[in-house]
Amino acid sequence: MLRIIVDWLVYGLMHLDTASRAAQAAHFFVYDSLKIILLVFAMIAGIGFLRTFLPHDRVRLWLSGRKTLAYGAASLFGAMTPFCSCSSIPIFFGFVKAGIPLGVTFAFLVTSPLINEYLLILMVAYFGWKIALLYVVNGMALGILAGVILERMKVERLLVKDILPEESQGQGGETYANLAQRAAFGVHEAWSVIKKLWLWILVGVGIGALIHNYVPDQTLHSIIKTTGIFSVPLAVIIGVPLYGSCAAILPIAVVLFQKGIPLGTALAFMMAVASLSLPEAVMLRRAMKLQLILLFFGITALGIIFSGYLFNVLQRVLM
Repeated sequence: MLRIIVDWLVYGLMHLDTASRAAQAAHFFVYDSLKIILLVFAMIAGIGFLRTFLPHDRVRLWLSGRKTLAYGAASLFGAMTPFCSCSSIPIFFGFVKAGIPLGVTFAFLVTSPLINEYLLILMVAYFGWKIALLYVVNGMALGILAGVILERMKVERLLVKDILPEESQGQGGETYANLAQRAAFGVHEAWSVIKKLWLWILVGVGIGALIHNYVPDQTLHSIIKTTGIFSVPLAVIIGVPLYGSCAAILPIAVVLFQKGIPLGTALAFMMAVASLSLPEAVMLRRAMKLQLILLFFGITALGIIFSGYLFNVLQRVLM
């Protein structure tokens, strides 16, 4: 329904040519901005509603005592959500507001854009089940490892204060007479977050729309192909500023592989585009200080580079 409305708005009401880059960039901007804002609102409202039933102290105690299980559960949940890097941020914010340990929330944030059910189907079709299975295991391990490292670094001090959980909410101090009051709390929570995030979302999606529609694929291929052993880190460096979902970038990775780019290099490029986009960094800046964004991007990028070299080494065995 949302796509139909945006199609009418951009192509019908604005009379833009569907084949022009400007029209495609405008469509991308309007559609993704509305999608992410609505998703932020729905997720925060839903999590806020559930928080009225869950005392924070008990949730934190349970997760703190079962960190290994919590990391695995967050990574598995991330693998089951069909979101891009920017669409995963609303759930990340909801987890942070709910007082879930930060390392666990990062395990979700890393894994969510890397793995989903339709990507798994496409990877089996393009590369076979062995590579698809290893990709899923590697992606979940990367999320867990990044979460553990960031948790041990005690980076909570690098979060923006007003994104942290409010101790008085949902801990039993508040009483709710009925479901309507609980729902009202969730809506209020969502609206308060939207007011803080909407501008960052628009800026981030705007950057993504320009990159997505004006950076030619041929340029990427020619650069990556000429760099030899350094192609993996270069592919990650090129991929980080770009924006797209794994399912959208996978066909490009397949073409790169078919034209002689090593498997791991092509997959590293896809993973970098999916999980470490510039628009994501812009949106995260509203919730965390620049040092934490750089740490998150750096740790995840190193993990992706390692994964790329691993797939390159195993390429002959897997194919």
